[in-house]
Amino acid sequence: MSIMRSKLTAGLMACVIVAGGAECAWAAKAADGKVEFGQFTPPQSGGDFVEVNIGNTLISMAAKLVEKQEPEVSKMLASIESVQVNVIGLDDGNRESLYGRAKEIRGTLQKSGWEKIVTAQQKGQDVNIYLKTNGEDSVRGLTVVVMEQKKQAVFINVVGNIRPEQLSMLGERLHLESVKKAGKAVEKPQ
Repeated sequence: MSIMRSKLTAGLMACVIVAGGAECAWAAKAADGKVEFGQFTPPQSGGDFVEVNIGNTLISMAAKLVEKQEPEVSKMLASIESVQVNVIGLDDGNRESLYGRAKEIRGTLQKSGWEKIVTAQQKGQDVNIYLKTNGEDSVRGLTVVVMEQKKQAVFINVVGNIRPEQLSMLGERLHLESVKKAGKAVEKPQ
């Protein structure tokens, strides 16, 4: 009886380990397009500070709400897992550290296999847009890092399984001009 119980316990433990491993592998795969920006603090001068984190549950609810009126938007929303937007006003107290953070994030993305699709530097603005793709068929993650020299820092991360042609629509619906531009940059010619 003791041997039988030991074998049953060992078998159950093996199942838990295998199931847990499968779940962990799925979680790692699901988070493939996620970028951790870290915590931001508002500028000491009282400037702009916006932090938006929208998860799968809220996005799924929104997809269901617009399903009948706008089926394409609903389909696009259903493919998104999370949206994170951080806008931080720059002042003398945080400018240097935010520039350092932006540089660190860009370096990490490049080392992690993200493709830089847009680099634009003009009129005190530095814009970088990166994609993490699943082959040619879908975008796993989109990350935008914008530094406006005298005004603000913007960090955006969208995670999902998004078709490239849906990115413009996503940017338009979320009123994120840089995401809209990224979509136009990766759209396939028709």
